[in-house]
Amino acid sequence: MALQGVDALLLSVGADLPYFCGYQAVPLERLTMLVAPQNGPAKLIVPILEAPRVVEHPEMFTVLPWSDGQDPVALAAGLLGGAKKIAVGDQMWAGFLVDLIALFPAAEFCRASEITAPIRMVKDAAEIAVLRKAGAAVDRIIADLQAGLMPLVGRTEGEVASEIAQRIRDEGHYKANFTIVASGPNAASPHHDPGKRVIQYGENVLFDIGGTMFGPDGVGYCSDITRCVHIGAPPAEFAELYAVLHASHAAGVAAATVGTPCQDVDAAARKVIEDAGMGEFFIHRTGHGIGVEAHEHPNMVAGNLLPLEVGHAFSVEPGIYVPGKWGARLEDILVATPDGPDAMNLVDHHLAVVEG
Repeated sequence: MALQGVDALLLSVGADLPYFCGYQAVPLERLTMLVAPQNGPAKLIVPILEAPRVVEHPEMFTVLPWSDGQDPVALAAGLLGGAKKIAVGDQMWAGFLVDLIALFPAAEFCRASEITAPIRMVKDAAEIAVLRKAGAAVDRIIADLQAGLMPLVGRTEGEVASEIAQRIRDEGHYKANFTIVASGPNAASPHHDPGKRVIQYGENVLFDIGGTMFGPDGVGYCSDITRCVHIGAPPAEFAELYAVLHASHAAGVAAATVGTPCQDVDAAARKVIEDAGMGEFFIHRTGHGIGVEAHEHPNMVAGNLLPLEVGHAFSVEPGIYVPGKWGARLEDILVATPDGPDAMNLVDHHLAVVEG
């Protein structure tokens, strides 16, 4: 904050709040906000009905409950004094920001992530341990899918997704964040919402699953993995597509070394697909950061010149999507180390063939 001339940091709903103070705000219309001046004690403004949920840390912050009928924005403003530059949480409700701007018309407002993202990007040993545990948990689910232990043919995508979501919780996550089950032509939609389509013999099914698992400090960390299975022997054209995808993923992983700019990881994975003449079908970045959020910094994307540092956690997940026909994606979570990328997901990367 001092280096960037930020007088106060305001964290409301979003992942920054639990990361820095251990409290997960309910995303209500009632304001919850951690007010952290550059100089002076931090205060956590919280609705009085939510105050019993706060685990207090007096050495870090003081809790200031407020009641209906009070103006919590004015309460926060009273703690800011003559702040000239104020960093606000990226997920703060826009209404609260509008009210703050009206109270501080001469102040400069900026994103809190300019302060918080560089800290959150670098994971320590305890955080990596939770990411590894969460990764191993979803690996076990995917391994069962690859072994044909979860019936697919004749069931709807939604039914399979519901079973996987329960497995995610059974494997130690406190919640399932997403369960993409995309069969046949639906796999050409990277964020397909599983529905009533019945899975058929002779087609590919893409699984992208993840959840949030509590660490020892009570802060949740995310898992995220993508694998594909083909029901019955794949046609030669799809097998060729998957071989290109597999090589692209390996190239992206190999490039993810400390000191390498994030955009170079994207470029390494993308080049393999482009060289195979399929570049038009790779329609998203190669990866995203992960931690207390499923998607956070750093992103493996063109234009991101940030060099990878020890402790950066991120995905490598190239995909090839042919509209109306089929699609495939392959994803692992990695942590940058001095010895190269450390994979949080170890389950087989090859296209699994199952019979039902």
